[in-house]
Amino acid sequence: MLNDPIADMLTRIRNAQKALHKDVHFPASRMTESIAAILKDHGFVSDVAREERNIRVVLKYLSSKGAISGSRRLSKPGLRIYVGAKEIPAVQNGLGIAILSTPKGVLEGRAARSENVGGELLCEVW
Repeated sequence: MLNDPIADMLTRIRNAQKALHKDVHFPASRMTESIAAILKDHGFVSDVAREERNIRVVLKYLSSKGAISGSRRLSKPGLRIYVGAKEIPAVQNGLGIAILSTPKGVLEGRAARSENVGGELLCEVW
């Protein structure tokens, strides 16, 4: 059992991109599935598919470099970070996205700001 499935997911994606793998698998949960769907919607990965107990993410490359140049887990199991709608950070001056867990579900930072909801700041991807 994993203590932090979100950090595990981000680490698996980062390692698979450095090794130039075509796709990566990690254990499925509603949270990781929502985060993977946001990554797909914003063009960081090519495809996301649920396979029984796993999620398969097809990685995206731009001229043999991964589309995700960096990611960081912000709120950790030992230290949760909550932000209001007006406190949602801009990631890499707008080049990246912040992913939040809000009362309206898992949302990207701009969507949460437009719906005027805050929540737990899960991670940043750029």
